[in-house]
Amino acid sequence: MTTRWTAVRVLRDRTAGRCLTAMVVSGFGTSALWLASGVWVKDLTGSDGLAALCLLAMWAPTLAGPVLGTLPDRYRRRPLLIVLSLFMAVLLLTLCAMDTREELWLLYVVLFVYGAAGTVHDAAESALVAGAVDGSLLGDFNGLRMTAGEGMKLLAPPAGAGLYTAYGGPGVALLDAASFLAAALLYVSLRVREERPTPRRCVVRGGTREGVRHLWADPVLRPLVLAGGATMLCAGVNGALVYAVVEGLGHSPAYAGVLYAVQGAGSVAVGLLSGPALRRLGVRRFAAYGIAVLAGGVALRAVPYDGSAWAGSVAIGAGLPAVLIAALTGVQRRTPGPLLGRVTATADTLVFSPNVLGLAAGAVLVELIDHRVQLVALGAALGVTAAMLLGQRPTSADRTAARSASDASPA
Repeated sequence: MTTRWTAVRVLRDRTAGRCLTAMVVSGFGTSALWLASGVWVKDLTGSDGLAALCLLAMWAPTLAGPVLGTLPDRYRRRPLLIVLSLFMAVLLLTLCAMDTREELWLLYVVLFVYGAAGTVHDAAESALVAGAVDGSLLGDFNGLRMTAGEGMKLLAPPAGAGLYTAYGGPGVALLDAASFLAAALLYVSLRVREERPTPRRCVVRGGTREGVRHLWADPVLRPLVLAGGATMLCAGVNGALVYAVVEGLGHSPAYAGVLYAVQGAGSVAVGLLSGPALRRLGVRRFAAYGIAVLAGGVALRAVPYDGSAWAGSVAIGAGLPAVLIAALTGVQRRTPGPLLGRVTATADTLVFSPNVLGLAAGAVLVELIDHRVQLVALGAALGVTAAMLLGQRPTSADRTAARSASDASPA
């Protein structure tokens, strides 16, 4: 298959288009809540630490991904997504009752449950897409999903901030609830055939082991996921240094928003090009080249000039999504349908959890070591990661995945 654009084919495909729309709609609400929850806590308590706990509450359930990922493998994915979307809409409505500092515990409970349900939701989405979307379009679909997600990060936080200013936290909670209700309706409208999963004993404990075993035994997925985790660890440290970079440029902290916007533009571009690139390069080389671009972008930020900072932000935006798109596409292509939920959730845990550790480490290191030294060191570490991934001996399965969809969703 040639490397011509197939994004239009994804959007014209009824199932793919509706799945993508549902993800975008629910993602818009989530991005708005992500910002507003911290502002809400800050307004009620005046504490930066308590505000930061909102993000931790949403991320913590990701650590249980291998266990939570067994649920999409026990039930049909489309009905599960409908139930989860409706559940999350109702859950968010409980925040309308919170308006004092003494009721702050309710927000943290809701965010924690929200994160757990979101982990299951993401795994079920990935499994549903792998079975419902033509295998040749998976790379394009995941690229468009990344592009849409970055677009939501640019639009949703300002929308959430404006809604919070006008109506407070309950207004943002209602927006997010409405987004999940709309997503549920879109999932209801899907017409996909799903076999009823075979009942199994000890599905949680045994199922988790099966997911981990499959991921670790696969010669393509194991190095890809490990490289993704190492990349996200470095990306987390880099993210914690952004305000030090801005200060080194002689700008106010608000200038970080400009760098994030430029970074988002790079992510949008790579998302649109990822489908053809994956077919040409395969998941391993696509991820390795992306990490190499990211390494250059991180190192460029050490140069105290606006032009270098902008170029570095574009490179970071273009390079970082590549390994994420490659890992997700690789999991979807190389995992049997009955295992997709737990393998996807396990891969997400291994890839995204190090980002939280990186953010925490970066917050400490920025006070101890000059940020330019750290950026150069991070660039070197990412370069080594890219070289190691690129140096992996390519398997016949990797080459087949790059040019054919015959191994997509084998179940």
